[in-house]
Amino acid sequence: QVRLVESGGGLVQPGGSLRLSCAASGFAFDFYTMTWYRQAPGKERELVATITGSGRTPNYADSVKGRFTISRDNTKNTVDLQMNSLKLEDTAVYYCNAYLGSNQFWGQGIQVTVSS
Repeated sequence: QVRLVESGGGLVQPGGSLRLSCAASGFAFDFYTMTWYRQAPGKERELVATITGSGRTPNYADSVKGRFTISRDNTKNTVDLQMNSLKLEDTAVYYCNAYLGSNQFWGQGIQVTVSS
């Protein structure tokens, strides 16, 4: 059974930090590109950061470059998103995604709220 379980979300003040984690099981994690998406109220889901199976080529949305860092641990089947210097506009539900060819899996999402 494929599972992607996000954790680490919550409420944080502007300028603060959060670290999201996604625990994966039920598929060959090492081969999958892992991506964090987010969806703010009234907006479309957008790609935040992505990392290939090897972990050597992360990519980021322009809006988070220099503030967010994606990383993965293939020994633990986890992918993390370190979010620093958070802004009000980072408020969204964040989703973990696994992709390989025609296979794609989603987590249930986790809320991140940036508010003073």
